[in-house]
Amino acid sequence: MKISIRRSRRLALAVALGSVLALTATACGDDGSGSAGDKGDEGSGKGEITFWDNNGGVRTDIWKEIIADFEKKNPDIKVNYVGIPAASAQSKYDTAIQGGGLPDVGGVGTAMLAEVAVQGALEPLDSRLAKSSLKGKLSQNLVDGSRAAGGGDKLYQIPTSSNNGTLWYRTDLFESAGLEAPTTWSNFYAAADKLTDKGKNQFGFTIRGGEGSIAPALDAAYGQSGITSFWNGDKTTANDPKNVAALEKYVALYKKDTPSADVNNDFTKMVAQWDSGTIGMLSHNLGSYQDHLKALGAGKFRGLPNPTQDDGSRVQISNPVDGLSVFKSSKNKAASWKFVEFALSHEENSKFNKSAGQIPANTDAAQDAWIQSAEPTKLAAEALNGNGTKIVQLPYYLPDWNTISKADNEPNFQKVLLGKMTSKDFLDTVAEQLNAAQVDWKQNH
Repeated sequence: MKISIRRSRRLALAVALGSVLALTATACGDDGSGSAGDKGDEGSGKGEITFWDNNGGVRTDIWKEIIADFEKKNPDIKVNYVGIPAASAQSKYDTAIQGGGLPDVGGVGTAMLAEVAVQGALEPLDSRLAKSSLKGKLSQNLVDGSRAAGGGDKLYQIPTSSNNGTLWYRTDLFESAGLEAPTTWSNFYAAADKLTDKGKNQFGFTIRGGEGSIAPALDAAYGQSGITSFWNGDKTTANDPKNVAALEKYVALYKKDTPSADVNNDFTKMVAQWDSGTIGMLSHNLGSYQDHLKALGAGKFRGLPNPTQDDGSRVQISNPVDGLSVFKSSKNKAASWKFVEFALSHEENSKFNKSAGQIPANTDAAQDAWIQSAEPTKLAAEALNGNGTKIVQLPYYLPDWNTISKADNEPNFQKVLLGKMTSKDFLDTVAEQLNAAQVDWKQNH
């Protein structure tokens, strides 16, 4: 069944690629179709461009504000805004790639970047960035993540922002127990154990066992093992013995220092459980900050970057990155790039991320006052951009990545928590699938 799922995924991508080739073969130059086969034009740098917001509704107001700022500074360029709900953004792009009607510029997150890029729809942005005022002003870790997510050769996305893995902890419970902040993995495990009192329904940690469980599990494994690369040649390091040992230690917390209900908890249930109960720690991202503020108040919790090893070294997996891409079919790439450059400027990127509650890609924006007063975001930005942080780039570029990291293995991770599968067998299964997917990708790349 798993093999058939992956074959279906590859077949879908092959069909899409076939459609692109057909469009390329029949394209007659500047036909205005806006399809992947249309090479577009640099344009005059003036006139109209169309922008697709891939999180329409949620980010509509802030993008309209940025567009108004841009048009005020560039009165000879008009930006037509189109908001697309996040859930349908991928299919909207795929349809436009095959049938025409692509925008000039649009939001393309790393989860969909490779699939859009491999269909020939995106303009490489390396040379534009090198000549831009943004050169040296963007987080190198985020730029590296964007490049890796697009396949590793060219830069098809300029990152606007990132979320970050965050360890939320109850400061009131830690102080009552006389515990140090869980800045290291040693402190984390000690606190998880000491804060647990099952008789009082108190637990040291809540672990994510339901939907979305694979990324935090891998983050815990690599964070403890210190392995800094996802690949060793064409073989993944996911099932390295050090990662196996780290995952064994992590999952051993289940039911010992965590609620038994965690086996089915996605992030919504996990966050609600932490906000309303007496659980010491929660591993989630910055997206739940406002939920914690409303439920607990600022004085009862803190958010730290995921723990370091005892020597202070930090390894974390890459998080999905939001960003902007210019489409190859654009008839006005010069104006499109002006818009990207403006949106990533210090003031505008700060404004966007303050609204989104995420880490700015612009490193000057990451120093702004609103971040300094929002400690979890400030610490996350410092960790992300710190020289001592090593980012393990997850293979978002693999067409099979979502299937492997979700449908195929989330049920297996639940088996690990329930003691029906070993951590080694789980990671070996993940590794076998990833290695096969990497070979397929290289053959088709």
